[in-house]
Amino acid sequence: MIFVINTSGIGLEFVLDDHYKAVAVEKQSLALPTAAESFLTECGANWRDITAIGVVTGPGSFTGIRMGIAYAKGIAMGLNIPVVGLSAFDLYHAATPDAFVAIDSGRGDFFVASPHHAPCTMTIEQVETEQMKCPRTVGHRPFDLKLAPAIVADKIARGAVEPVVPMYLRPSYAEEKR
Repeated sequence: MIFVINTSGIGLEFVLDDHYKAVAVEKQSLALPTAAESFLTECGANWRDITAIGVVTGPGSFTGIRMGIAYAKGIAMGLNIPVVGLSAFDLYHAATPDAFVAIDSGRGDFFVASPHHAPCTMTIEQVETEQMKCPRTVGHRPFDLKLAPAIVADKIARGAVEPVVPMYLRPSYAEEKR
């Protein structure tokens, strides 16, 4: 069973097989271990049933992404199973491979990826021009985390499991203020 964790947004999201749960929380760091354990129990599973862990690496909340990756790596190390990173772009493109993905960063620009663009940031003016190279634009609605187990399984089958690191497309606030 592949267990998937998303801490890149405001709350927590989990997927296990065909089970999905979103959990609204105030403090992800405090809620994550308990919420993950509770979700597994609700699914009738336990940690020994997990064969791999997928974790969303971004873009998104700087702290949330780092916390989710650290938690996934810790659990995976304890279980001696692989941990596989996947980006929001992986999830959007699993549903719409030919799409231009533009995610509002909340800071006046967009996180972008497409068949023509590696993940980067763009201004609205750049997005308006570049999105015309693709038949559709997505990113204005949340991605479907239920697609994640298949992506994780495919990466494992292809031997495309790489070290899991956060996807940062710009410096953090602290780095910008230096």
